[in-house]
Amino acid sequence: MLPQAQAHHRMEPGVGDFPLIAIVGPTAAGKSALALALAERLDGEIVNYDSVQLYRGFDVGSGKLAPAERRGIAHHLLDCLEPGQVFTAGDYRREALKVLADLRARGKLPIFAGGTGLYLRALFLGLFEGPARSEALRERLRTMVDRRGREFLHRLLVRLDATAAARIQPRDTQKLIRALEVCILARQPLSMLHARGRAILEGFRVIKIGLNPPRAQLYDRINRRGESMFAAGLLEEARAMLGRPDVERIKALGALGYRQACAALEGSVSREEALAATQVATRHYAKRQMTWFRREADITWFEGFGDDPHVQHRVMETLSRTPVAAGGTVLEPSEVSPALRFSRQGNS
Repeated sequence: MLPQAQAHHRMEPGVGDFPLIAIVGPTAAGKSALALALAERLDGEIVNYDSVQLYRGFDVGSGKLAPAERRGIAHHLLDCLEPGQVFTAGDYRREALKVLADLRARGKLPIFAGGTGLYLRALFLGLFEGPARSEALRERLRTMVDRRGREFLHRLLVRLDATAAARIQPRDTQKLIRALEVCILARQPLSMLHARGRAILEGFRVIKIGLNPPRAQLYDRINRRGESMFAAGLLEEARAMLGRPDVERIKALGALGYRQACAALEGSVSREEALAATQVATRHYAKRQMTWFRREADITWFEGFGDDPHVQHRVMETLSRTPVAAGGTVLEPSEVSPALRFSRQGNS
């Protein structure tokens, strides 16, 4: 049995630093399962930070929980975009802040689960205040790439912002275009905007829980998940997206699984080859995720998978270990959930 929170607790909206749990770790580590377990016991609601799960129609390949699997727990920033919509890290931060304000007002514990580390970093640490995207300018820059090559864009960036150009590889077209877009629209170097600092998340006490399963077991799960996705209709889901009139704008088709499924549908690889390629690419992605999250500060790591009751028990024990003051008001242990009584200890 897991430790159980007091059923009658209410978090204090608008008072001091409000607790927020973020579950991090590689794909297939059981982050969604742990989020559900914590939400049930701590009167929480789940906030997605996976860039593909934002989109309607991208279900099988993104590992999105079906409504029946969500156990009646409210999920936010899930199925909130049309496939062709553009959505940036800045957009995510803006929408997540709205969700946090609502959860705080209702006294609900925010529990973030997903796999796009950039989204969490944007929310917690902020982004520089740059100009909005200009699709017209971006199209002109892409035309320059087609006609004159990526190196031309890099040389142009050197002239406009040598500091930013030194940090961006000439092959990284996407970053080159964004850097030039900012320089041109803001009429000042991107590096100068970065130097002004960022607006970090205020009013919330972030509690980061990391899942670190054994690599061999994780890779086995990834392989089996790939098989399940192809069996559950990943090819059909990709085919439906390819048939849309706005297919050229659907960036999520380049995501893991969907990219390989599209290759199979186009006939460049067989279904079996697409599955094998998905499994390999997902294992590499899991490794990159762990590299990313290990660079983040103040994560309490747990060995094992989030759907393991023993891991869930250890997480709950950690959350309930140390009473603290919230917003300057000392909360009695009998009146508050374990999440409120957790004191962040850093990388313990």
